[in-house]
Amino acid sequence: MDNKKYIGKIVKVIMDRSLGSKHPKHGYEYPVNYGYIPNTVSGDGEELDAYVLGVNEPLNEFEGEVIAIIHRINDNDDKLIVVPHGIRLDDEEIKKQTHFQEQWFKSIILR
Repeated sequence: MDNKKYIGKIVKVIMDRSLGSKHPKHGYEYPVNYGYIPNTVSGDGEELDAYVLGVNEPLNEFEGEVIAIIHRINDNDDKLIVVPHGIRLDDEEIKKQTHFQEQWFKSIILR
């Protein structure tokens, strides 16, 4: 799947795991908002997932700009990085904020 087409686009994210919520199976807490883009399909057959960075309060939904993609090399489930318009984060900051979940996967950041 070519998810790079989303870079620079404004998307709506529906949260299924808000900041502060717990992972239903593994029990860790989400330090960022995490959700999906409605009406999309990812490599795993589910809707395309997204981390919402740059917002420090729990959200139900969010509209923002895709600035990068975490492309998992050992999994077929890319993650979009969505931020408020005008926010810029470097690769290290993205890795730091998503490490709580991405530490289990080998990935690269696409821009």
